[in-house]
Amino acid sequence: MKRVFQTDLAFAKEMDEKDPLKNIRDRFYVQPGEIYMDGNSLGLASKDAEKALLNMMDIWKKEGIKLWDGLFHYAGKLGELSAPLINAYPDEVVITGSTTINIHQCISTLYKPTRERYKILVDDLNFPTDRYAIDSQVRLKGYDPTDAIKVVNSTDGRLIDEAAVIEAMTDDVAIILLPTVLYRSSQILDMKRVTEAAHQRGILIGWDLCHAIGAIPMDFKDVAPDFAIWCTYKYLSAGPGSIAGLYMNRKHFNETPGLAGWWGNKDDTQFELKHEFEHQKDASGWQIGSPSFLAMAPLEGTLTIFNEVGMDKIRAKSLSITAFLMYLIDEKLAKYGYAVGNPREDSKRGGHVCLEHEEAYRICKALKEANIIPDFREPNVIRLAPIALYNTYEEVYTLVETLDEIASNKKYEKFSKQRTLVV
Repeated sequence: MKRVFQTDLAFAKEMDEKDPLKNIRDRFYVQPGEIYMDGNSLGLASKDAEKALLNMMDIWKKEGIKLWDGLFHYAGKLGELSAPLINAYPDEVVITGSTTINIHQCISTLYKPTRERYKILVDDLNFPTDRYAIDSQVRLKGYDPTDAIKVVNSTDGRLIDEAAVIEAMTDDVAIILLPTVLYRSSQILDMKRVTEAAHQRGILIGWDLCHAIGAIPMDFKDVAPDFAIWCTYKYLSAGPGSIAGLYMNRKHFNETPGLAGWWGNKDDTQFELKHEFEHQKDASGWQIGSPSFLAMAPLEGTLTIFNEVGMDKIRAKSLSITAFLMYLIDEKLAKYGYAVGNPREDSKRGGHVCLEHEEAYRICKALKEANIIPDFREPNVIRLAPIALYNTYEEVYTLVETLDEIASNKKYEKFSKQRTLVV
């Protein structure tokens, strides 16, 4: 899509005035004097999330244990509210656990190695927790990860070649786990193409949606992967440590969860307290322990916003504002050694821009001193996420002007290159 931008502040303000989502910003706690560009790591708090959390506190205060009468299926309710984000059937989605626990749950359920087919196919650019979980599951089955884990290596350290992934789908591969959007480079993988290739070869496949959910529209009724997992604290702004999401395709509802727990038991017999597990045959059957209502409630609030606005409008703004950022980088910052390290095509770019510079770490420090919150990733990436629901074009303009000043005056030189705990 061809977009026409200009480099001046007046143009940025004009874009904000025309923005159909401009009033949604008021529903978030945007801090005065600060430009927040890290919503791809932790989304800003919203007033809707706060209201939902305080409402949950009121229910607890007033009802005590009686709260279960109205909230027993709360995880399923949030699953129904989440399902439109990926266009899945409501009974295929449940809000439960954490990203890593849900990987363990899905792999332990679906990974059934045989002598001929025992390998798990992964990439070398995904977030480490996915690999930690996969390696653990392989060991639990008695295999050596150096043999049973098959890795598709990136040729440039930025992107995954989908053709290489498909070529690696040999007869010894049992299951695949890949990211939908790469956390470092913002590349979107073609889920439909890769999933169809896997299924044609009799291979199960799951997707990590952590950097995709709430950022890009997805259609799981069309793609039909076997499973998926995601966190809710990034684009979905459900709060630090908020409960994660799990998708299980209906065709696997008869599978017994690899990690069974009381909360996945059938409703009909749950309170009979039998010692024989009876699986609830929908996504809720993959729950393990009691839901954490106080960590779930903010998600209900933010999902209200997402379903009110719709993913198509969110994606349209996201593509426009990230394209504006890339345009300004090209026009104003390239001369200082800044470069865009993510795909530029709309169909292949997620919700954040990867700005590369040899002094990326110290530039991030300088940005924070200027009350702009970025995100650093090794070795040279400044991740910048102008979020459609609460960031403005004027903020993007100010961000680029600040990056210009930091580079032209070498303001980053006063900061140490020594990495701190949180980077």
